[in-house]
Amino acid sequence: MFRNQYDSDITIWSPQGRIHQIEYAMEAVKQGSAAVGLRSNEYVVILGLKRSSDELAAYQKKLIRIDDHMGIAIAGLTSDARVLSNFMRSECMKSKLNFNRPLPVENVVTSLSEKSQVNTQQYGKRPYGVGLLIAGYDKTGPHLYEYSPSGNCYDYIAMSIGSRSQSARTYFEKYYNTFAEASLDDLIKHGLRALRDTVQQDKELTIHNCSLGIVGKDKKFVIIEEEDLKPYLDMIEEDNVPAATEAATENATENAAENAADEAQPMDTDTPGNNAMDTE
Repeated sequence: MFRNQYDSDITIWSPQGRIHQIEYAMEAVKQGSAAVGLRSNEYVVILGLKRSSDELAAYQKKLIRIDDHMGIAIAGLTSDARVLSNFMRSECMKSKLNFNRPLPVENVVTSLSEKSQVNTQQYGKRPYGVGLLIAGYDKTGPHLYEYSPSGNCYDYIAMSIGSRSQSARTYFEKYYNTFAEASLDDLIKHGLRALRDTVQQDKELTIHNCSLGIVGKDKKFVIIEEEDLKPYLDMIEEDNVPAATEAATENATENAAENAADEAQPMDTDTPGNNAMDTE
């Protein structure tokens, strides 16, 4: 993407019907480290691939707790994610104060979408350069939503965002039919395998660069990291999954084709799954 006369402000449309500022924000999500999420009939699991800016730096946080029944995985600018997570916490606190009940996940997502959309229609503002996977459980069951910088939010069975996320989506497309009745351990295995497919070839999934979040029936949102994550990583190391290697090879070609298509095609804000941009 290159600067042109139609990308100087968020309120300017190009002759092709595109808002370039939104596309730039979505590109920030694509460049961030991957985050994946999937749900069954009782649980939602989200995972994030943590990244460090330097060998001497600590790994950046990828999962954020919003409330007892909700959490998010981020891909993009951490500072923007912090602003949005604080807004979501405030909405949940208002619900408990005024109605003495947890705020339904759909209500939080709707409020977040409306807040983000305002930034696409007012002069002097910019879109939030972060994508979110929102995991929650309420009276209607488990939910997994994807939020994009355009303000669009979609409900998914499984989804991935960030760098090399197409590899994880390809894995989900093969196995998503088994997720509904899967146990929590099986759901975590699928999530770790999908996240493993997004890792660079010269690196591997470890307890230091991976975060796991779980929420579901009779289970409050919890983040599992470091040594507590080791038993789950051992589960996928014991598995002999040659398909994962084959999928990685196939996905390399698919990712190249997808990136070329993203650059050539105009923005479609009504089509789910076109997320991009992240510095985390």
